[in-house]
Formats: sequence, C-alpha cells, structure tokens
Amino acid sequence: MAVETRYVVMRKGVEVETFMDKKAADEYDKMLDMADNLAEMFQHAPVELSEALQEELSIYLAQNREEVLIALQAKKPKPINKVKADNKAKKVEDLDTNKKASDAA
Repeated sequence: MAVETRYVVMRKGVEVETFMDKKAADEYDKMLDMADNLAEMFQHAPVELSEALQEELSIYLAQNREEVLIALQAKKPKPINKVKADNKAKKVEDLDTNKKASDAA
C-alpha cells in the first residue's frame, strides 16, 4: 500500500485546491490572500465594479504580482542576460536567412 501526502488549500471551510507539494500549496494560499486583500480594496474604490469583476481582477493581479510591482515601480525588472538576448537575435536572423534561401529556390 502506498502512502501519499496531499496539501489542501481551504477557504471558509471549503476545499479550493489540492497539491502534492507544500511549497506550491503555500504559494497558492498566499496568492489567494493577496486576491482577498485586493478585492477588499476594490470595494472601497470610487469605481463601481461588479463582484465577479472584482474577483477576476484581484486574482489576476495577485497571480501577476511581480509585474504589478514592477509597474508600480516598487520593484526593478530583472536585467536581461545579454548572452540570451544575443542568442535570440541570432536565431531570428538565422530563421530569416533560411526563409529567404527557401523562397529564392
């Protein structure tokens, strides 16, 4: 018989999501906490949002928190590795060269 450990994220006594990894469960729970805080903030906003839109927007912002922090200038974007950028440019250039060669044939 096999034994499995599962991590269940609960909200208001209801099972929301099940994970096999504790770290993933904790991250999801933290994201839901952020979404709850954002939804509460939206309730006090001068803009009228439906409850469904508040929930959808708050979850989206919580899931994309890194980009939100960068947009709010609370966090600096990660520098792009120059080697990776050069390699991407070279790949695109190679694709263009191959396409032109096949079009000419």
